[in-house]
Amino acid sequence: MSTQIPEIVAAESITEWSGDYDVVVAGFGIAGGCAAVEAAAHGARVLVLERAGVAGGTTALAGGHFYLGGGTAVQQATGHQDSSEEMYKYLLAVSRDPEPDKIRAYCDGSVEHFDWIEALGFEFERSYYKEKAVIQPGTQGLMYTGNEKVWPYRDQAIPAPRGHKVPVPGETQGAGMVIELLVKRAAALGVEVWYETGATNIVTDSDGGVAGVRWRRPGETGAVRAKSVVLAAGGFVMNAEMVGEHVPWLSEKPFVLGTTYDDGLGIRLGVSAGGAVRNMDQAFVTAPVYPPSTLLTGLVVNSAGVRFVAEDSYHSRTSAFVLEQPGAAAYLIVDSEHMERPEFPLAPFIDGWETVQEMAEALGIPPAALQSTLDRYNEHAARGEDPDFRKGAEWLEPQSTGPWGAFDLTLGKALYAGFTLGGLRTSVHGEVLRDSGSPVPGLYAAGATSSTLAQDGKGYASGTQLGAGSFFGRRAGRHAASRSS
Repeated sequence: MSTQIPEIVAAESITEWSGDYDVVVAGFGIAGGCAAVEAAAHGARVLVLERAGVAGGTTALAGGHFYLGGGTAVQQATGHQDSSEEMYKYLLAVSRDPEPDKIRAYCDGSVEHFDWIEALGFEFERSYYKEKAVIQPGTQGLMYTGNEKVWPYRDQAIPAPRGHKVPVPGETQGAGMVIELLVKRAAALGVEVWYETGATNIVTDSDGGVAGVRWRRPGETGAVRAKSVVLAAGGFVMNAEMVGEHVPWLSEKPFVLGTTYDDGLGIRLGVSAGGAVRNMDQAFVTAPVYPPSTLLTGLVVNSAGVRFVAEDSYHSRTSAFVLEQPGAAAYLIVDSEHMERPEFPLAPFIDGWETVQEMAEALGIPPAALQSTLDRYNEHAARGEDPDFRKGAEWLEPQSTGPWGAFDLTLGKALYAGFTLGGLRTSVHGEVLRDSGSPVPGLYAAGATSSTLAQDGKGYASGTQLGAGSFFGRRAGRHAASRSS
């Protein structure tokens, strides 16, 4: 694949147009689908170009978490108080180089967006899953999917669970149902969708504003005129050259999460028209050690036998800290009273040992250092305290009953998986912005093609890709439609 920026095509060079639309959307994942539906609902003539043979993109692989809050119907039904202000304070705290106007819009509009999603034709189950998990094992509608209860964030914003799961059992493809509903809604609104057809170039007028796109499908090319273009074509995790340029460590050992079309073309199209990028060096990566959640009562140490993170952190936060350790090596230590073996272990179980000395020697950790760390942890855990990392009291239990076991969190041993978080710089309305901060007239971006909430692996919460992608996809579609009136 290429890092090459596509050429801009001048509108006056087009001799024949294959269509004339108000809004053209590149990509039919969650962001593109929401952009198309919202634009059409506001009276725009809309065309979606989708390179695959079906809608869905990477969204179709997702488990189905939407990060929403502020007092949704599920939060209320399960007795969890929340407000847009507390949600705002939390997302502001965990975001890297945050854009407060976007975070404010997302939080203030979260309840309305929740209602809009359900109006597509389903309901999130009014139930709560209290355990720590990557995703609910059943159809429970709500759980904690971030670091809301983890220090220091629990002191900066009142914690509330905001991970709303589509009522489909299992850990993958839960969002596919939402895509199916978006396809039906788009058809009902008169949205045209050209499958196996991708945008290849941005067409601009003499002033540099967007005038349409060139497209390609097997054996055929053409151009469509448009007053606005929304780029929602995914991230760049499947483009080895782009990953090597921007996030080289992601190309070393982790398994990447994406589809063939997460090749960065949408981002490069935006750059070709003058758009700036943000957060291109950031990625989500994780190798969860839970469920079972009882393992989080254990302690995570590096190769020197030293703790470096609160073990109750959201799994990508823990993983991000692991990757900063010498040799990206770390181990989860659990005693016999708290040992449970995961059903599908991503961090492999190494072995069990009768003594801490034997365990340390087997792991290549200085025995005195590991014993000291374990003793200190156990002493404070017995009192419900963790002065070093302020781990939540509910996860503090001494690991003092041998034998002890260890799970390997080391990069290359544990199965890490990840995706890119960087993309085009956008306004609160989804407009693609130049380095100067001015918008490229008629050009929008949403979903993984944009850098929406400027998160990194330590601050990411499950559900923000689907939640923010759909929310800002709608805003982009709505604003794009307004240019045609």
